[in-house]
Amino acid sequence: MSEKLSWMLNDVLDVPGARHAILLTADGMLQAHSQGISRDDADKQAAALSGLQSLSRSTAEFCADSPTTWRQTMVEFVDGYVFVIAAGPGAYLAVSSTDEADLEVVTYRMQKLIARLGKELTSPPRRDIGSVA
Repeated sequence: MSEKLSWMLNDVLDVPGARHAILLTADGMLQAHSQGISRDDADKQAAALSGLQSLSRSTAEFCADSPTTWRQTMVEFVDGYVFVIAAGPGAYLAVSSTDEADLEVVTYRMQKLIARLGKELTSPPRRDIGSVA
């Protein structure tokens, strides 16, 4: 996992109420996590959030009569929110926040981070899974 990416994820946490940020692949592999969340917890969340984004993508036709493109998933809880957005081909950025966070500022910061990191946040599909080296 890139220390540079982990350090850059901490920038999103400058928003009051932002709690954690993780970078994950579409198949649930953790790529980086912000400070304040353990590697084990970040791994667990990456697996769960990959399923969440997959479900979100598969329900796109529910909101439009013609094919549409998924942009973001937001889940609201009593005490906060979770946001998942595309961060490049096969990569996603997820951020959690308290219920007092300014949601517009959180998602704006997420978009700015993705724009700043560009190609560093892409994760191409893995090939030769299960092959013997």
